[in-house]
Amino acid sequence: MFIKSEMRRLPHLQGLRVFEAAARHENFTAAAVELGMTQAAVSYQVRLLEERLGLALFVRAKRRVSLSEAGRRIAPAIGTAFDGIAEALGSIVDDDEGVLTISTSQTFASHWLAARLGLFQIERPALAVRLQTSNELVDFARDEVDAAIRFGNGPWPGLSRHFLFRLHSTPVCTPEFRDHHRIAAPADLLRVPRLSPEDDWWREWLAAAGIAYPEGTRQAGIRLDSQASEGVAVLAGHGVGMMTPLYWKGELASGRLVRLFDLIVPERVGLWLVYPEHKRHRAKIRAFRDWLLREIALEAPDAPAFAFIHPEGRVANDA
Repeated sequence: MFIKSEMRRLPHLQGLRVFEAAARHENFTAAAVELGMTQAAVSYQVRLLEERLGLALFVRAKRRVSLSEAGRRIAPAIGTAFDGIAEALGSIVDDDEGVLTISTSQTFASHWLAARLGLFQIERPALAVRLQTSNELVDFARDEVDAAIRFGNGPWPGLSRHFLFRLHSTPVCTPEFRDHHRIAAPADLLRVPRLSPEDDWWREWLAAAGIAYPEGTRQAGIRLDSQASEGVAVLAGHGVGMMTPLYWKGELASGRLVRLFDLIVPERVGLWLVYPEHKRHRAKIRAFRDWLLREIALEAPDAPAFAFIHPEGRVANDA
């Protein structure tokens, strides 16, 4: 059996909203104050609704209004309907406010953020945090993600962004690898196994060290898709990796890894916290943003000064 559904014949929601407030107060001026409208606008919306229904909803007498019989009949139902809408929307917002979903790269997640999220949970014990790791850019229109840590410079239309720091790199290996291969000068790096040797970071660091990059020849070495993976290979003694010291503070401090030279080269782009502009006033977003920027600021003494200079010349937290 085919049943044809009819479109609901409802007045405009704005008119119903105005009527509900005016009916509660039985006063157009009080309704106008509640709704942030003028008294004339309230009167106009009520008049439009009455014309649509073909019924008088208010009795107007001596600059005062009171509900008509028709108005008294429909006012409770409309009030209940608006209460139901508010409850449904409030329930969705409350549920969403209880979970914060963050997307970030594998390296930043495993070697910086994950170790600190417990501190954020202490500040916000009622908020559940979900961490998604991926080297792909998140699509906020498609993915159920509240905020992301994004590598680049933008701009990203429709997103609010906050600069965290510029990535920076220097050759790192185990002390055993260094001693076995007798690495003493930057030129020695061309004769030892290097992780992802054709990566632009190697090209830029060697140029800054005054070493000509071997153009036109395929560089031998293991190629990996993230610094986190490269770090595992470096720790296993498989070669020298171009690493960001900020991510490997524990391993460097313990001596499991060593920086081969003092030269550290900055990336041209930075790491950013981004989220949809329409979410910028959400309590969970503000809380995470403020906490993250505070934690990033604590890293400044242990990193090169240039790492916290905004790519456009501003300091980190002015973004």
